[in-house]
Amino acid sequence: MNVTSVVQAVYLLAAVLFILSLAGLSKQETARRGVLLGMGGMVLALAATVGLALERSERPVAVTAALIVLVLVVGAAVGTWRARTVEMTQMPELIALLHSFVGLAAVLVGYGSFLTDAAAGATDTVHLVEVFVGVLVGAVTFTGSVVAFLKLSARIRSAPLTLPGRNWLNLGMVLVSVLLGWWFARAATGGLLPLLLMTVVALALGWHLVAAIGGGDMPVVVSMLNSYSGWAAAAAGFMLGNDLLIITGALVGSSGAILSYLMCKAMNRSFVSVILGGFGTGDATAGGDPSAVGPQGEHRETTAPAVAALLTAARSVVIVPGYGMAVAKAQYPVADLAARLGDRGVRVRFGIHPVAGRLPGHMNVLLAEARVPYDVVEGMDEINGDLPATDVVLVIGANDTVNPAAQDDPSSPIAGMPVLEVWKAADVVVFKRSMATGYAGVQNPLFFRENTQMLFGDAKDQVEAILREL
Repeated sequence: MNVTSVVQAVYLLAAVLFILSLAGLSKQETARRGVLLGMGGMVLALAATVGLALERSERPVAVTAALIVLVLVVGAAVGTWRARTVEMTQMPELIALLHSFVGLAAVLVGYGSFLTDAAAGATDTVHLVEVFVGVLVGAVTFTGSVVAFLKLSARIRSAPLTLPGRNWLNLGMVLVSVLLGWWFARAATGGLLPLLLMTVVALALGWHLVAAIGGGDMPVVVSMLNSYSGWAAAAAGFMLGNDLLIITGALVGSSGAILSYLMCKAMNRSFVSVILGGFGTGDATAGGDPSAVGPQGEHRETTAPAVAALLTAARSVVIVPGYGMAVAKAQYPVADLAARLGDRGVRVRFGIHPVAGRLPGHMNVLLAEARVPYDVVEGMDEINGDLPATDVVLVIGANDTVNPAAQDDPSSPIAGMPVLEVWKAADVVVFKRSMATGYAGVQNPLFFRENTQMLFGDAKDQVEAILREL
């Protein structure tokens, strides 16, 4: 048995572990096991790849081993540092940035593979197509992920970029890429120029695709870019002849695509409509009316002692978390509040919207971090039917996901988006720092309803004040 056959066997085992990892990640109860299985698969994959590299190396084995160890140490050090220092509010932008690395890696692998074959005089058309597609997908993923990172980290505005004829512009760039691909395949080893031109076009396409998507669709964008990065990795696997990279990339690409589809379905939107613009296109206001950004009625303010009194008299409470809870790091006192109310005999549940936060499952992760029991965390479809019989709803940092304009205002940019119908409860308390609009830039009529009270200030401080009153 030679090294290659052993590596292929290890690759097969790693692939099985990756599949089991995805299966484990599909449920909260088995998510930890899924993560551990994925880690085990990656350790095996790295070990097998290093062994294969040493066996095929044309340099002295010691030199190759030293270079590999150096790269692994640098990568592990950076990864460990970021994992230990990143805030939960920064997790979406970190994921977007990591997706950009995968795209850039696919571009570099494509150029390296092409230049190596060109130097050897190889003219395999199938391989040239693999290179072209890999660089195309990688370049789109790279700039698209960078724009998502910049939006999520507030380095650029989250409002969509609405260039005239933007959909025709995207279509034009795709057609140009196809023509360049035909030129590249015919030019064979002399096709560096069309490859370079396509890379520039693809970089522009990735940038424009994500720049044209508004903040309300950012969770779908993160999921979509996750899928793109998987296909980029699979393309790199074809170029390198690495079966495990093909399998892993296909798993990531398909699971990301399925997640994007499910999220779009939960938002009552098509995937194509998200790609072609998303929420908030045109004016980032309700109905495109600039005056809609300002107050649309009288709101009522409340205090922590008053909210504590309201909760004391309640028998059923639903807590709806949003990105504001993550920013305030309020998940721990919120978990304490839920436990305290539960000890008093109050039925407490959490209502989670599919796109709450800045990435899929963001709120679920926050609540799990605070050790909120899984059985009190329910999705939008589960909780909406019970809201009319709920005494108090606490909306902590959520905005667009509880906006009744999605149902009541056909001209609203978020019209048709399913939302948590919190206004049907007896009393609603909204925790916010100010009356500012949400991430989609749409005013929320919920704030002006007769059964709604606004509790202004830092969410963590206000929840802790309520706990002291209780």
